[in-house]
Amino acid sequence: MSHLLAARIRTGLLWAAAVAVVALYAFPLGYLVLTSFKPAVDAIAVPPTVLPQRFSLDNYLTALQRPGVTASFVNSVSTAVIATLLSMALAIPAAWAITRYRSRTGRILMAGSLLVRMAPAVAVGIPLVTILGAVGLTDTPTGLALAQTTVALPLSIWLLASFFEGVPREIEEAALVDGCGRFTALRRVILPVVSGGVAVTAIFAFLASWNEFLFALLLTSVRAQTTPIAIANFQSQFGLDWGPMTALATLYSVPAVVLTLLLQRRIVAGLSLGAVKG
Repeated sequence: MSHLLAARIRTGLLWAAAVAVVALYAFPLGYLVLTSFKPAVDAIAVPPTVLPQRFSLDNYLTALQRPGVTASFVNSVSTAVIATLLSMALAIPAAWAITRYRSRTGRILMAGSLLVRMAPAVAVGIPLVTILGAVGLTDTPTGLALAQTTVALPLSIWLLASFFEGVPREIEEAALVDGCGRFTALRRVILPVVSGGVAVTAIFAFLASWNEFLFALLLTSVRAQTTPIAIANFQSQFGLDWGPMTALATLYSVPAVVLTLLLQRRIVAGLSLGAVKG
């Protein structure tokens, strides 16, 4: 066997493995989307079919006409945006100070944030029910955003710390010599250098809040109910209403998919920045 033929076989096997992995991950989402276009009878047919016998938008109309669905989308967007902004506002100075001063307090803060991130969500959520209830923030987007920040903030600190570690100290020292203060150097010099990492961190913080379910279940009832809870509400004593449920889940997946596709270059650039310099 020639070397050229062997190389082509290896390349073909690698492509086949890559396609198989992508298909494995994409199948659940593809099945969800295809089911959302099936008529109600076909959506619960046994045995199930992958492709719809005929395409129908009835599931989308049924889902969107359900009371509270539109408000749940607004609540999901508002809480995710607030949690992302709050996480970034706290994580940027925290990660920068930890990487620059390298104090024991910083190491303890990093270990504490990791501990909070690794703890089961229910261990954090149950105390939050009492705390937010005491200050009157239960069933409000603000209260839910504060709760989701406890999930996004530790992740943001760890990601940003790796990006800040990759910035040479000489850049910041040159800015200080030129008359910048610490925070001015951070804002005008350091942040533009790690802008890709900041974008990546913001995306992950947004997605962490966007996909969060348990806190929304514990802390909301009517006014601040998010879309994941609205999707779960399609379950009744008679079973699951598969058609509208898959339609609403498909609509809820669109913003996350679009955001990832639009910012994929920034994500790759940010991850490469952390990999090379971290």
